[in-house]
Amino acid sequence: MHNLFFYSALIGGVLLVVQILLLVVGIDHGADVDVDVDVDVGDVGDVAHGLDTHMGDVDGHDSSGAFFKVLSFKTAVAFLTFFGLTGLLGMRAPLPPGMTVVLAVAAGSLAFYFVAYLMSALAKLQSSGNIKLENAVGSTGRVYLRIPGKGTGFGKVTVKVQGRVIEVKARTQGEELATGTEVKMLRVSGPDVMEVCSLDEGGSHDQ
Repeated sequence: MHNLFFYSALIGGVLLVVQILLLVVGIDHGADVDVDVDVDVGDVGDVAHGLDTHMGDVDGHDSSGAFFKVLSFKTAVAFLTFFGLTGLLGMRAPLPPGMTVVLAVAAGSLAFYFVAYLMSALAKLQSSGNIKLENAVGSTGRVYLRIPGKGTGFGKVTVKVQGRVIEVKARTQGEELATGTEVKMLRVSGPDVMEVCSLDEGGSHDQ
């Protein structure tokens, strides 16, 4: 049981730190990024993002569908981190194993839904800010979640629009774009979706 809590706290904590670093780097477009991080984190993020996209189509009357609508990489990391930390604290107290597990699950669940609430609130603020993605066309952004190549899937980029840095769903017709790659915003290709390319490919797309 100790190992379960320990590794949950360790993995969750590391991913949480990486998320914060990626967010900071995403905002600071002049910074350098260690793209190798994408090998471990980007794939997991894409799986979670795929769950967001796929499960969003589940009937809203289905309680399991409601759960998956708030499931994301960020909320999963929050659960893992606080589940592990609370479990370790409970064992050190010491508390009975059963009570420790219950408290760990409760703490993880609270963190899960708290992060989901914050993400929802931020999304509402962003959507109510009258931001027009068309104003981002031609500007430079940075990949936040890896974007599969050849238009086979979606990732996310951070880009400054109308004086604000926002996250936008993105796809590319070029090669795969790893986390941290600087990209050019080509066009709006769908509701809240930007078509992007790497800066190296930007010239060929403009021709």
